[in-house]
Amino acid sequence: MLSSDTVRIERLLPGPIERVWAYLTEAEKRRLWLAGGVTETKVGGKVALEFRHAELSQDAGDPPSRHADMTRGHVNEGRVTACEPPHLFAYTWAENHGDPSEVRFELAERGEEVLLTVTHVRLDGRDSRRSVAGGWHTHLDLLVDRLRGQPSLNFWVTYERVHAEYLTRPGFE
Repeated sequence: MLSSDTVRIERLLPGPIERVWAYLTEAEKRRLWLAGGVTETKVGGKVALEFRHAELSQDAGDPPSRHADMTRGHVNEGRVTACEPPHLFAYTWAENHGDPSEVRFELAERGEEVLLTVTHVRLDGRDSRRSVAGGWHTHLDLLVDRLRGQPSLNFWVTYERVHAEYLTRPGFE
């Protein structure tokens, strides 16, 4: 049972594990599904994720009004709290926004595939958990597309659909 301040999502991804690790830690690969920016892969290292959601798919689209502040992008800063290549990477999230949480990526080989578990903790309230769950769900869809060499649907359209689904999921309602 997860605590009320946690979101956890698992995805089975095409491997090998080193390739998935690169998409988590290398800015040029990570910007294709999540955010670019500095990520130092050592405990205590700097993380500065530069989100540009409009660049994540060919059909950019506009963010929903509640995320209008993200039209030109935004930056989340944090610091690395765990780094065990290629199995574990964790860092604080949004320290620069005054409401820091922590995200943890765990990778486990499953034959030729890789099980990715994303756990985001210390989220402030139900609305935050819904937003974060919808965001991770959508970003992980993009990661799957990138690893498979497939085009992605519009980020914001997909996010809105997924976010609406989380409004009725057990534990999120």
